[in-house]
Amino acid sequence: MGCCTGRCTLIFLCTLQLLAALERQVFDFLGYQWAPILANFLHIIIVILGLFGTIQYRPRYIVVYAIWTAVWVTWNIFIICFYLEVGGLSKDSELLTFNISRHQSWWSENGPGCVRKEASMSGIKGLDNHSYISVIGCALEYRYIEVMHSSFQILIALVGFVYACYVVSVFTEEEDSFDFIGGFDPFPLYHVNEKPTNLLFKQTYLLISPTGFSGMDGMNK
Repeated sequence: MGCCTGRCTLIFLCTLQLLAALERQVFDFLGYQWAPILANFLHIIIVILGLFGTIQYRPRYIVVYAIWTAVWVTWNIFIICFYLEVGGLSKDSELLTFNISRHQSWWSENGPGCVRKEASMSGIKGLDNHSYISVIGCALEYRYIEVMHSSFQILIALVGFVYACYVVSVFTEEEDSFDFIGGFDPFPLYHVNEKPTNLLFKQTYLLISPTGFSGMDGMNK
């Protein structure tokens, strides 16, 4: 297949997914979001596998990638529901950090226009040397930034799923047609394999037969 085909488009989509996943992984690390970190890591591995399968014409790898895109879409839908607090979910819960810490998304304190202020709480009993952190002036709430990230991931994954199915079907058709052409006329292969053997038998027959010996005596004389 030449360029500007489904294969080239799938390579571009996998590359774009890989870059988007790496960007998201960085900010999830900064926010100590352990569940998204593990999901992003697995996503990066599968995308690399799909990219390798597309480049090297390996349909099985692309099938694995296509199956994963469905799982990835489901995961990002959950992330959207989590930050929009759909179905009883709360964006302030510690679900994404496995209840290890109370960290939130990195964008909650570092979003566009956000100003982070710390107020000392030394006057309150039991809270000495602690501070209260407040964030004001955010142009966009962090949950909407996370929702946009997940929506973009869903969009790329859906398009990648469609092209992955198309490329797998094309690769399968090409393999079937190749097998059909190779198995349609086996006689040339058989003929090539048998030709040296026939020549060997002919030479042996000429050496052993009386005619062959007489011919050799005449040549010696």
